Amino acid sequence: MKFNMDLIPGKLIRRYKRFLSDIELEDGSIVVAHCTNSGSMKTCIEEGAPVYLSPAKDPKRKTKFTWEMIFIHNHWIGINTSIPNLLVYEAIRDQKIAGINKYTEVKREVQFGNSRFDVYAENDQEKCFIEVKNVTMKVGNKALFPDAVTTRGQKHLKTLMEVKKEGMRAIMFYVIQRQDIHSFGAASEIDPHYAMALKEAYEMGVEIFPYIAQVSPKGIELTQKLPFTI
Repeated sequence: MKFNMDLIPGKLIRRYKRFLSDIELEDGSIVVAHCTNSGSMKTCIEEGAPVYLSPAKDPKRKTKFTWEMIFIHNHWIGINTSIPNLLVYEAIRDQKIAGINKYTEVKREVQFGNSRFDVYAENDQEKCFIEVKNVTMKVGNKALFPDAVTTRGQKHLKTLMEVKKEGMRAIMFYVIQRQDIHSFGAASEIDPHYAMALKEAYEMGVEIFPYIAQVSPKGIELTQKLPFTI
């Protein structure tokens, strides 16, 4: 997925109030950028680190920029949590993901019961609901999710289990927007209820797809499926 605009370089001064960040641009000016990531971002914040921003499309928006990525430990880490949904949708639509490359119809934001799934795919043989999560946290060489308690995430797993009960395919897809990791797992110390729900979902047949996304100022691409532990 290529960025359809030129990104703006800067460096991080601070992140605050969860959704705001102060960024120093190359000309020395300070701007406020929107941070779409509501998590703790425990392992992807470093004051003074290089960042890239995108300009807001809506001229009436209070914050004129969105924080897209940060450069830490010789890697770009994707910050924008709205990217993974589109990234996964395009990859499945274009049949680029092994194991999810046999569908003739792919849609975004499809209703199931009282929930709305990020991606839906079908062919003559089966229907498949896919929930997508953004991952930035790591411990050692392992990517972990979530980085904060997520009751919403727990609900999504329970709904995926309902999908399986009705005889359809259910996938939990984790987009890991960093390359300095070798495996994936649930952050049980942060949200033990989510970890238990993920284990239950996996045992019920919900499939887990943790994928590294290669992030750069030119664009973002899904590159490698990772092993995982439950």
